[in-house]
Amino acid sequence: MTEIVTKDIHENIPKRYDAIVFDFDGVLVESVDVKTQAFGALYAEYGDLIVEQVKAYHLLHGGVSRFEKFRYYHEILLGKALTKEEEVRLGDQFSQCVEDAVVDAVYVLGAYELLERNYRSTPLFVASGTPDQELKRIVSRRNMAHYFVSVHGSPAKKGDIIQDILSKYDFEPDRVLMVGDAIADYEGAIAAGVKFVGRVMQYPETYPFPAWTIVLPDLVELVI
Repeated sequence: MTEIVTKDIHENIPKRYDAIVFDFDGVLVESVDVKTQAFGALYAEYGDLIVEQVKAYHLLHGGVSRFEKFRYYHEILLGKALTKEEEVRLGDQFSQCVEDAVVDAVYVLGAYELLERNYRSTPLFVASGTPDQELKRIVSRRNMAHYFVSVHGSPAKKGDIIQDILSKYDFEPDRVLMVGDAIADYEGAIAAGVKFVGRVMQYPETYPFPAWTIVLPDLVELVI
């Protein structure tokens, strides 16, 4: 069994970055389970097996737009086309289920302190798979907007968001860190050429990254 790399973390991560890009759900806020249950509820009419497959796919593809997941659920799991009207309906239902719960969710351990400690001296950003306007509402309702230079959601891809940040602010890629909990975050960081640290709660159930990836159980020990 591959060991999670958590020891000697301060030797592996530079003490200082020019900017940090965070995923949101599961990295700053403990909201992944909220969305897992919401996806399951949306597909409850199709039976327990489909619900379990829906939940499993969501957990394995964190950071991916919910609309991409809806298409997978319909086309692959259910074997039927997803109309635009159905996509909009599912999106609206999902938003109604989760937005208030995400606003009320607790911070990931150490996240609040990390933001408070660093936002005045280090440019911080959010790149999330949550739809852009919904994400901005959640960040505002949680009184977090002042921590970030900018907040970015879907449909933009993580790699494109990071590339745009690098270009706009003229950051060197190797001086920028992406902190994420999903393979989409890792792939976005690799595509943009920036550093990456993963947040992983359990091994091996929620470990989606290559074995050499630096990971942490929370943000308490993250030094930026």
